[in-house]
Amino acid sequence: MTIPDDTQLTEHGLNANGSGRILLLACGALAREILALQKANGWDHMVLACLPAIYHNTPEKIVPAIREAVAKHRDTYDEIFVVYADCGTGGLLQAACAEMGVKMVEGPHCYSFFEGNAAFDARDEITAFYLTDFLVRQFDAFVTKPLGLDRHPELRDMYFEHYEKLVYQAQIKDPALEAKARDCAETLGLAYEYRFTGYGDLENALKAL
Repeated sequence: MTIPDDTQLTEHGLNANGSGRILLLACGALAREILALQKANGWDHMVLACLPAIYHNTPEKIVPAIREAVAKHRDTYDEIFVVYADCGTGGLLQAACAEMGVKMVEGPHCYSFFEGNAAFDARDEITAFYLTDFLVRQFDAFVTKPLGLDRHPELRDMYFEHYEKLVYQAQIKDPALEAKARDCAETLGLAYEYRFTGYGDLENALKAL
């Protein structure tokens, strides 16, 4: 089911009925993982609604879209939870959520909460380029084409000259995804590192609901 275009939300798993319903307003890049957690834990009181994953590349669109969605749907649900971290909004999303009285996932971005915010912060990796399961699957749509590398491969060294390695943070164990992630690292001219993170603090945040 799709909510009207003014919110650009897509709903998944509309099986929540009765009281105690929670609306999860999430980045589309997290849909597969959230649905997997819902299924595994029997969280039938939760309804997932996703903003377009491409907002990953245009974070200035996130806060207005979240504000609009909260205003439109807050009377329909007992609670709304924003499944975004800061995600490039410069603290504006956290401020908006506090103003609206809704909670959100803690952390600077999904790479941090998938690994665990404390563990990620302790690494202090400033020369690593991160991919999640979603970004491995959608590498061309979210990396290659937006950066113009399909048309101008010579731009690669300019974009990635300060990176040393590509870190694949895997939410599930899938040899095909790992093989593709290795290819992504080779494409970008970076060393490759694999980390199985599972769902990290995302699972903890949803369990707390």
